[in-house]
Amino acid sequence: MTTQDDLGSVEPAGDQVLAAASAGVTYPVAPGYRVKVRQGPGTGYPVVRQLPEGARIQIRCQRHGQSVSGPYGTSDLWDSIGPGQYVSDAYVRTGSSGMVAPRCTN
Repeated sequence: MTTQDDLGSVEPAGDQVLAAASAGVTYPVAPGYRVKVRQGPGTGYPVVRQLPEGARIQIRCQRHGQSVSGPYGTSDLWDSIGPGQYVSDAYVRTGSSGMVAPRCTN
């Protein structure tokens, strides 16, 4: 089952997203990349750290932000991996072009 938000994005229904997020699922960062972790959902936010090549991340929640092109296409989704820590979904292999975690509330 999927839902469609006001931006026209199709995403998995709530129960499926919550189950994936609570199951401790991790996703690989694109091979050969050291992805920058930023304070917010865009390249204008300061870099707080950089993930090493071969890193896997657990996505706490996702939000729409600046559109970025990467090895997995162009996306305006940003994955929160910790408080004030976001990576562009275009660099994370989630197997979906939509949300795979709950929407960030702030």
